Amino acid sequence: MDDLDAMLIGLVDKLGRRLRTGSRVCRTVVLRMRFGDFARATRSHTLAEATAQTGAILLAARGLLSTAAPMIELRGLTLIGISLGNLDDDSAIQLALPFERPQVSALDLTIDSVRERFGSTSLSLRPSCSAATQASRFRCCQTESAARDY
Repeated sequence: MDDLDAMLIGLVDKLGRRLRTGSRVCRTVVLRMRFGDFARATRSHTLAEATAQTGAILLAARGLLSTAAPMIELRGLTLIGISLGNLDDDSAIQLALPFERPQVSALDLTIDSVRERFGSTSLSLRPSCSAATQASRFRCCQTESAARDY
């Protein structure tokens, strides 16, 4: 499940940035899954307020993933995807009492500005690989390097 969470973080991060770049907000988070037997399932959650904050979207996506965990354990998972619905312009948000405009978090703004300046691959919000994964990648790179030398 840690690998799925890492993938989920990456997907939600990209979508949150796209929302903020396009001056959009969403209310519905949809989790799409394909299982080992190629069956598909979707789960969705509608938020109380429209948002472009990565944290709020990630919280909803993680909730959907945790409710689908028993099904994933039973059937295996070959594909995971996130989509956002009920999109609107961020200037046309229905305000909730006490009529304050939701602020984009400082973390989201900082990450967006770093990626805008240094490129979208300059930061990664995914957890680092395990030692075993790193070792297998190292062996793979060594093998490819040795093959090129001949």
